Amino acid sequence: MNTYMYIGGKQVGASDGAVSQNINPSTGASIGTVPAATKEDIDRALAFAVEGQKEWAAVPLYERIEIVYRFCALAEERAEEIGRAACLEGGKLFREAVNEAKVMSYVFRAFAEGARNHYGVSMPRGTEPRVKDDVLFTVSEPLGIVACIVPFNFPLELYAHKVAPALLMGNAVIIKPSSYTPLAASIVTGLLIEAGVNPKAVQYVTGSGAKIGDWLTASPLVSAVSLTGGTAAAVHIIEKSASNIPRLFFELGGNDPLVIFGDADVDLAVREAVGGRLTNAGQICCCSKRFIVHNSVREEFTKKLVDALGAVTPKDAMDADAVMGPVVSEAAAEEIIRQIGKTVEQGAECVLGGTREGAYVCPTVLTGVTPLMDISGEMEIFGPVFPIIGFDTAEEALEIANGTPYGLQGGVITADMKTAMKAAMELQCGAVVINGSGNYRSAHQPFGGYKLSGLGREGILTTLDEMSQTKTISFKGILA
Repeated sequence: MNTYMYIGGKQVGASDGAVSQNINPSTGASIGTVPAATKEDIDRALAFAVEGQKEWAAVPLYERIEIVYRFCALAEERAEEIGRAACLEGGKLFREAVNEAKVMSYVFRAFAEGARNHYGVSMPRGTEPRVKDDVLFTVSEPLGIVACIVPFNFPLELYAHKVAPALLMGNAVIIKPSSYTPLAASIVTGLLIEAGVNPKAVQYVTGSGAKIGDWLTASPLVSAVSLTGGTAAAVHIIEKSASNIPRLFFELGGNDPLVIFGDADVDLAVREAVGGRLTNAGQICCCSKRFIVHNSVREEFTKKLVDALGAVTPKDAMDADAVMGPVVSEAAAEEIIRQIGKTVEQGAECVLGGTREGAYVCPTVLTGVTPLMDISGEMEIFGPVFPIIGFDTAEEALEIANGTPYGLQGGVITADMKTAMKAAMELQCGAVVINGSGNYRSAHQPFGGYKLSGLGREGILTTLDEMSQTKTISFKGILA
């Protein structure tokens, strides 16, 4: 199950033959090798992309849409194969990985439908004396080459959110997957070419994120960078690309709150907490990572949460009975345990879990967490950890919830819709889920965050605009 790059439409290895191992976090065993691209490889990919973008942009939109539909049909036929690859290399439960492959196809189809109806606008006549005899309207044109940097946690769905709108709007793409999850997306890239996308318009490169990211983002040939990843990586890209002023789209980290008020249905709150945090072993940017619970129900919530999580044992991601698999790597598991230890050192109590075996991290509940601890502010834990923070008033809850440099999504659980709406309006984040976890996404919503959680929005409603340039055309004096 070796991974290959696609450069100029051909499956290739690195120009110097260098490879790394693709490790299955469920077993610790290698499932194949991955090319480690060189600077020469990236330069070749860029050269092909420049040529391919011009050719691909000349393909009429209706034909691009038909090609996307053909791709979706191919991907749907092979959803289990694609999902199995994503499961083996990323540790995502097999059924969840197959479902993600199906969601990927839906996102491609939805962007194709959106592109068919992506209209320009005509300006009202006679709005000011100087243009009273003119007719003005807009058209959309491609940006050029879009670097798509895809994360490990959703290597298929987020591939779709970046690649689909870029291609449909006539751009070429250079796709860089996470080093942890290159295989499934490589299969998908091959299907795009098989479906009819110009092979020079789709380049797929693997290897060191730091090296390839620098080579791509520093290139004046790259017109836009779409990244889902960490805030530090985004800052680095801004610095590296500053002289070229590309468009930048970032979906970054989050330390998202789930605020549980005193009148909440506690059983609902526990279900949402568990379901939202155990999915993908807690490795989701928008899942709830701080559980802010009214003190009147905090003890009941904690007991029911511990009871629910105590029955969960992490298992091999291919196991049909698994509720939760491993995190993406043993190194990631070690970091989660370090963060738990730091929180305990700062005064929290670990009442469940706090241990790991290989890449498997046991669900962990931390009580006695205060707003002054790192876990309540800048420290995002990307794993199945449940820090519980008590509060007495709504004002206090919202202050705690907003007391972080992040602002991706939030959740509010209460029986009072006035309370829910007030909280939703005051939470500093890109989306709020009422009576649900923040682990929520529609392909159509403008997904993204406030503060350090990102730049721009991703979704059918917005990304077609972001992946294109708007040109105004004026017929000067045509009505004179």
